[in-house]
Amino acid sequence: MASIMEGPLSKWTNVMKGWQYRWFVLDYNAGLLSYYTSKDKMMRGSRRGCVRLRGAVIGIDDEDDSTFTITVDQKTFHFQARDADEREKWIHALEGTILRHTLQREAETGFVPSVQDFDKKLAEADAYLQILIDQLKLFDEKIKDCKEDESRRKIENLKDTTCSMVESIKHCIVLLQIAKDQSSEQQHANGLISTINPVDGVFQPTPLNTSVVSASAMPTQTTLPTDGAQVCKTEQRPSSLPVGPVVTVMGSLQTPTPNSTGSGPSAPSSSVTSPSHMNVPPHTVPDFSYSSSEDEFYDADEFYQSSTSPKHCIDPNRTAAVNSEDSTALKRPDTNESINSSMSNGTTDADQFDSHDEKDDDGEGESVEEHKSVIMHLLSQVRLGMDLTKVVLPTFILERRSLLEMYADFFAHPDLFVSIAEQQDPRDRMVHVVKWYLSAFHAGRKGSVAKKPYNPILGEVFFCHWDLPSETDDPASSEPVSEGPVPCSSKNSVSFVAEQVSHHPPISAFYAECFSKKIQFNAHIWTKSKFLGMSIGVHNIGQGCVSCLEYDEHYILTFPNGYGRSILTVPWVELGGECNISCSKSGYSANIVFHTKPFYGGKKHRITAEIFAPNDKKSFCSIEGEWNGVMYSKFATGENAVFIDTKKLGIIKKKVRKLEDQLEYESRSLWKDVTVNLKLKDIDAATEAKHRLEEKQRAEARERKEKEMQWETRLFHEDGECWVYDKPLLKRLASQRH
Repeated sequence: MASIMEGPLSKWTNVMKGWQYRWFVLDYNAGLLSYYTSKDKMMRGSRRGCVRLRGAVIGIDDEDDSTFTITVDQKTFHFQARDADEREKWIHALEGTILRHTLQREAETGFVPSVQDFDKKLAEADAYLQILIDQLKLFDEKIKDCKEDESRRKIENLKDTTCSMVESIKHCIVLLQIAKDQSSEQQHANGLISTINPVDGVFQPTPLNTSVVSASAMPTQTTLPTDGAQVCKTEQRPSSLPVGPVVTVMGSLQTPTPNSTGSGPSAPSSSVTSPSHMNVPPHTVPDFSYSSSEDEFYDADEFYQSSTSPKHCIDPNRTAAVNSEDSTALKRPDTNESINSSMSNGTTDADQFDSHDEKDDDGEGESVEEHKSVIMHLLSQVRLGMDLTKVVLPTFILERRSLLEMYADFFAHPDLFVSIAEQQDPRDRMVHVVKWYLSAFHAGRKGSVAKKPYNPILGEVFFCHWDLPSETDDPASSEPVSEGPVPCSSKNSVSFVAEQVSHHPPISAFYAECFSKKIQFNAHIWTKSKFLGMSIGVHNIGQGCVSCLEYDEHYILTFPNGYGRSILTVPWVELGGECNISCSKSGYSANIVFHTKPFYGGKKHRITAEIFAPNDKKSFCSIEGEWNGVMYSKFATGENAVFIDTKKLGIIKKKVRKLEDQLEYESRSLWKDVTVNLKLKDIDAATEAKHRLEEKQRAEARERKEKEMQWETRLFHEDGECWVYDKPLLKRLASQRH
């Protein structure tokens, strides 16, 4: 009798547009999750549907502790457990089943194609794909010529569906090419280049239809490596991943020790039973996961819309070996004189990389294969819920700037920041704090593809400033602030400085001020990342403080979490979580919710916010919209207006001293070789430059350890649980008065 686990779960259905109770049976030996409308129907063998677990991926939502997903056969099934413990029990059993059916050995049967046969079919599929892409362009003409709104909507929906199908086909072709290349490499090493062993243990050839097949009708291949030893041998390579419509192996899970029967890991012991009434034969595993009403909720809308054709993939092995994020520290200089002297000699010209870094071109025009390499590399190292702080990441997924510089984009609208101090009424000041806060996130996302900024090195710093138009003819407003964080900036500028103050845990501190407006901002953020199966979550732990010095008001605020979604296709970024802004002196407060896109429909990038007066439980202003689009406000007086339109807000470019004038531990100077080579798409040179930088830091860390020296920060100091700038405007003004 098959070892099984059974119990109730809710399943999302499109037919009912909601959750439906189902009785689920997990057959560990068959690798099958079957579901029934009730336990009685299960005992009678009336199966409602099933999910094949071979090659499946489990996903969880970091903000919902009861739901999870299973993605397989180009479909995503959504489930809801009773509570977090129940979900954990199911996920544990499902992961064990997936792992077993990924690693077990099966004798290869049937026709084994030659490399030439494979290439012929692959070229044929690519040719049909190109024809489909060319035909896709005709949709725009149809939409343009269509005069009826209803017909236009239908054509637009058809275009969106076709785009998703094209992306699915492209991903499949890319994965097949990767599998062929890596299988050929392995066989060449063994002197067996005459035939290709597919990554799947059981190859079931399917004739290629001369017409383009929809994504939902694509042939499914099982996902068993041909040799368990080979999996262990190449576990850090994407060749241990399956070839199929979806990248699907939790490759990071450690290879279990086979039991005495040689059939893989034993069944989960705590939750698996073998009831006598079970009558599902273990061999009845369908070719596809299915539901009798085909009521699965699909995530097709998350497929990246692009018309780029596949190209050759970057080999992750060339870049993965030397990409440790465990970098260490630079030594602190004896004083801050070197910083100030270097600053005073700098110019206000934009940095030589500004023409590149200020454009939203990072990630545009890249091939699908590069993104698949990112996904494969991540999946080969991680497991569900794993902390990603120390995970090795390949160089080619890096965004061409440091995380410290990304934080500077909080002030891409410095005019909104300084407008806080210009308001005469505390109520208006709170409204403007919220307005600046909600405008601060969209500028930090460069490009349509989610990429990772450089992990700042301990002691790394970043300086910049924004020039604001002078409101008076007083020449004093253009005088430099000699004791400010950026001495070359004027009194009417917004100056910014950031430092990586800790490496374990990774904490960044940053500070900004405008001397003429008597306003400053101090913040620290500890980033903690987690693998969630279908996405990556980054928790931004910490807080910021906006200080209006003229009114002695301090606005404490928190930051939303970030999520890299759709890592099985092309990643995209969203924000999520509840944030608060409060001022203890005035009593005004605000609650802001960044809504993540739910499993079951809904829009991306939504925010809602409420602003409260002192001691009031009912808000006087409510805000809703998209944090990277338009947000609307509604006041208790009945006034409705556009609160912020980020599409129309002009971004003021930051000014950074030229590279030759920077100190060696400034962000752009530190990472210049990596940045240049990434821009030139020379991944090997970028990786080598990154490796040299990290090795230098490790050597300095070892030296400090041998000499029993403690690291001392450059510009910030720890105050309780916060990191505070050493010379804030508040302190400098107080010393001048005395």
